[in-house]
Amino acid sequence: MTATPDIDAFTRPYWDAAADGRLLLRRCAECARAHHYPREFCPFCWSEDVHWETASGRATLYTWSTVHRNDLPPFDTRVPYVAAVVDLAEGPRMMTEVVAVPEEALRVGMELEVTFRTGEAGRTGEAGVVVPVFTACQTPPPCFPA
Repeated sequence: MTATPDIDAFTRPYWDAAADGRLLLRRCAECARAHHYPREFCPFCWSEDVHWETASGRATLYTWSTVHRNDLPPFDTRVPYVAAVVDLAEGPRMMTEVVAVPEEALRVGMELEVTFRTGEAGRTGEAGVVVPVFTACQTPPPCFPA
């Protein structure tokens, strides 16, 4: 058992964008709300009129936990790592990983920005699936312009 994503015709644009260094969201044309993880319908109003859009890549840390033990590949070789939930600037919450930030520096509300990590091959044979992860904002404060 591996923890690599299933890439199918629907999610292919998401993974292709990640490989190009872009984070995609889905936005509903009916109610105008963005959502993540990608779905073929709006989870708020159930409309099927949803489209891909490029996210800003900015987020704030909502919560996290440092994982010291995980027996599932590929995580078993990465411990400890920081599993996190972030609030994307566009509104949705996203489960992710925070990288390159010392555990003692993590704070609720800290400004983060997306970066991408090339991981293991996907279940459908793709080599080096690229996944979005987050790190401390590198832009001089404030990271998020008003």
